[in-house]
Amino acid sequence: MKKTISLLALTELLILATHFISFTFYINLQVAFLSSFFIIIGSMYAYRKMVHTQVESGVTEEKRDLLETIEDPYELYSEESLPDATDEALDLKTIVEEEKKKIKTLSLKSMKHGARGSASIFRLIPYLFLVLGFIALANNELLSIPIYLPSLLVGIVIGYVSSKEVFV
Repeated sequence: MKKTISLLALTELLILATHFISFTFYINLQVAFLSSFFIIIGSMYAYRKMVHTQVESGVTEEKRDLLETIEDPYELYSEESLPDATDEALDLKTIVEEEKKKIKTLSLKSMKHGARGSASIFRLIPYLFLVLGFIALANNELLSIPIYLPSLLVGIVIGYVSSKEVFV
């Protein structure tokens, strides 16, 4: 935690030093840095919280690993075999119905699961800050896109490094 605070303080001192270059440079850097920093921190915290609640509740879903999914996307070579029967006994209609059951469709439960992480207050407030900061800079004729966009990257990098230390 001390490392994160010192990293943030050092970054803020460097940003404050840009005020001597120009106020426009400083304000663009500050708004972009803070908004992207808070978005990364808020996203990491919200998803960490969501994963912990799912693990504690025991609602975990067994998934195949990525390599297996790439090599066998339709589970043709799965270890589960069809029941012992001759080719005539296997009803094509039954097999198709079983495969349709395996396909996951968009349901209210899956939408709720995805919305829980994306609609977190820890993510919405930083995005609101990003939008309002951008609009405020534009309305006051202080927005400089060549300064603003790279400054977003600075906030992303510092936010990622900080969140790895704090939330791991």
